[in-house]
Amino acid sequence: MTMIKALISLSFGSALGLTFLMLGCMYHTYWPLLLLVFYALSPVPYCISQRTVDHDTDVPSNACRELAMFFTTGIVISAFSLPTVLARAGVITWGSFALLLTGNIVIFLTTLGFLYVFGSEEEDQIVL
Repeated sequence: MTMIKALISLSFGSALGLTFLMLGCMYHTYWPLLLLVFYALSPVPYCISQRTVDHDTDVPSNACRELAMFFTTGIVISAFSLPTVLARAGVITWGSFALLLTGNIVIFLTTLGFLYVFGSEEEDQIVL
């Protein structure tokens, strides 16, 4: 039952974040939709590193995992800097900028929650 609650809350978080993203596009400029690329790419390095890491050792970190964290950090920082650049260039308004930053925070916290809930190696969890 806890997995169903987790799925429902993660779905709600994703819907709320995408709603903020669409509200950020409400002034007839659709450049902020480029953030969808960052949303899709952010969990990819972590998921790839989870497949290649040797789970038998007790080493807390290795080069592959740290490289994945580096790439993920770069993707997240790029997602936060794109609305800043668009607002400073006058492409979007500052109200849209605030909505996009709120959407970024919600989406990335939801992604972090997804990786926390479904990222462990327990056998009794649902595998997507």
